[in-house]
Amino acid sequence: MKRSLLNIMVPALALLSIPFMASCEKDDDDNPTLQEPTEFVLNTPAIALGGNTYDLSHANTFHLTCSQPNYGFPVSTVYNVQVSFDKNFSSYDSLATTFQTASMDVKASELNDKIVEMYQDANHGEDPSGKQLSVYLRLRAHIFNSDKGAIYSNIVSVPKVEVSYVASLPTAVYIASNTIHDGGTAKQFAQVYGVKGEFYGIAYADPSAPLKWGPNSKVKKGFSDATFVSHVDGLSITADNGNVKFSKAGWYTFHFVSTIDKAKNQVITTVNVYPAQAGIIGACAGESWTDSDPNWALTVPADSKGEFVSPAFAGAGELRAYIHVPGYAWWQTEFTIFKKDLFFRNVDIPGKWEDAKGDDYSVKGSVGQKLYVDFDHYTAYVK
Repeated sequence: MKRSLLNIMVPALALLSIPFMASCEKDDDDNPTLQEPTEFVLNTPAIALGGNTYDLSHANTFHLTCSQPNYGFPVSTVYNVQVSFDKNFSSYDSLATTFQTASMDVKASELNDKIVEMYQDANHGEDPSGKQLSVYLRLRAHIFNSDKGAIYSNIVSVPKVEVSYVASLPTAVYIASNTIHDGGTAKQFAQVYGVKGEFYGIAYADPSAPLKWGPNSKVKKGFSDATFVSHVDGLSITADNGNVKFSKAGWYTFHFVSTIDKAKNQVITTVNVYPAQAGIIGACAGESWTDSDPNWALTVPADSKGEFVSPAFAGAGELRAYIHVPGYAWWQTEFTIFKKDLFFRNVDIPGKWEDAKGDDYSVKGSVGQKLYVDFDHYTAYVK
């Protein structure tokens, strides 16, 4: 999950204490030793004691207080709020915002959105708006600028909260299948450069391995959560126990397009599926800047384990490569190689990658070399 950092000034004493503490081996007047705390207390919020329902969608903050873990000496502590529907916290999620004070004004909107997300994940996308829910909270604490001293607080119950779902464009899209990452982790698609709510990528699909998708790595959406449109001759895309099933095995380009239906307060998603196509352009293509030139397309492997391979470079210079998504220019779906991994364009590049992002993002090719790409694991090299 992505984390946002608060712009909070940390006392000089706290900043100095971390490296000093790390080098300590004994406890004396000058060198305090870290004590591992055994407990710290999250106080039950006042709103949870009155029997009233707290409407998070119309509130500004949700106030929490706690005792500070006893580390044996004063040190700046980071607190992360965690939420669950289960009093035993068998499953939970964390808010992105962290705090460095034992008195926390949690943004009600952030807590609202997290509870909505968790509820929908657990209830097949059902809208919890207007429902009275019971939730449980706890804190995870650790020492600032370190993961030392990590400890969980007690769990408190907030028996009556109300939330509201507000449709918003997704900020990420993931897909998962037994043919992706060897059936392990979900694969994230890239955002079309300069276009909100649209994502693209190349993945392998097989009739024996239906896929799921979602706005985070916990992919739970299926066929009924989007309109799938095949632009591949002979390919049909259907439901398989709620999952997405492809009638033919092969590599495909996926293009997710999400919009907001304001009247229904709903995200509408269409997934266009095309034959997989990637290419090179520019200096390594002999200074050809023709978009989607078939002469500079990468060959598509025959199976899920193969590499996409470019024609031999006709010129020398900075590599420019892209996934072809119909309706978009090559530079909106461009990628480069950063430390052997694919890096998809997320900045304006009026000239070259080396000018916009630095030398580490600029790959130089020579005549006769080729580009090799593994679109399953997002790795690539030039040889």
